[in-house]
Amino acid sequence: MTIPLASHPLAKALVRSTGALALGGAAGLAYGTWEKNQFELRQETVAVLPPGYRDITVLHISDIHYIPNQRKKTRWLAELADLSPDLVINTGDNLSHPEAVPGLLAALKPLMAFPGVFVPGSNCYFAPTLRNPLRYFAGPSSRDGVPEKKLELPWREMHRGFEDAGWLNATNANFTAEIAGQQIDFSGVDDPHLGYEKYAGWPENFGEYDDAGLRPAVRPRIALAHAPYQRVLDYFTLSGADMIFAGHTHGGQVCIPGYGALVSNCDLPTSQARGLSTWTAGAAAARRTIPLEVSAGIGTSRFAPIRVACRPEAILMRMTARAA
Repeated sequence: MTIPLASHPLAKALVRSTGALALGGAAGLAYGTWEKNQFELRQETVAVLPPGYRDITVLHISDIHYIPNQRKKTRWLAELADLSPDLVINTGDNLSHPEAVPGLLAALKPLMAFPGVFVPGSNCYFAPTLRNPLRYFAGPSSRDGVPEKKLELPWREMHRGFEDAGWLNATNANFTAEIAGQQIDFSGVDDPHLGYEKYAGWPENFGEYDDAGLRPAVRPRIALAHAPYQRVLDYFTLSGADMIFAGHTHGGQVCIPGYGALVSNCDLPTSQARGLSTWTAGAAAARRTIPLEVSAGIGTSRFAPIRVACRPEAILMRMTARAA
């Protein structure tokens, strides 16, 4: 049973505390402004590769929401290259300003020395708009489709910059790439928050067989989406993905300490708005469960530049082989 947000006991508690928050509003705003720049690296390990595959290190970045002259964010992004990942996965919402692309590409230049795969989010295509921040708690920030009042961002320039550096565009596409000397299949979708997703399926496994020569070998399958809507997670899970990477939620952005997110800005359960969890789809014999990694993101909309109990993050994921 879904409890309306207005009836949620934590939401009621939040409303009751409005007066107290108003008294300490300046301090709370100062804290939220400070926390949005407390960048962290979360490390995870997950066994999703076929037996015999060597470990692969993946750096997952998402929701940078870059604004010109964000010096601390720029330095931190550049320093992530010191991790020397085998692969960088970028799950979108890179921009928050129409003049952000040069600074974003400069910040990411050290990371673009490594293989990368990316998909866009709505704030790659369109600039955020000024709105009442309390509306965020009423449901997803927009319905499917292009926003009515839109300022198109220079996403084509950004994508060219990524592709010129060798990063692969998984927007409604599939392909096989060699990562750390091993073959991996990728499938990605355009932003589900805008209803842009079109499923491209998976690459064929032509010409590859197991050691006994009995059946086609199966390469690991990695899926990417910006917004982790359930319809997209179900598709990827049932189509054979081994793992899904997503962003969009900001981890709830303004969370309750000890509880977590009140909203996910999509239909993903709030308990999965940040971190490594699992997703199950299908019924009976077709039922599958796979790992789901959702990033809390690195930035915020420039019109809501705060975080509470939800620090910005990148994820260093060590992918290992499953037991034979």
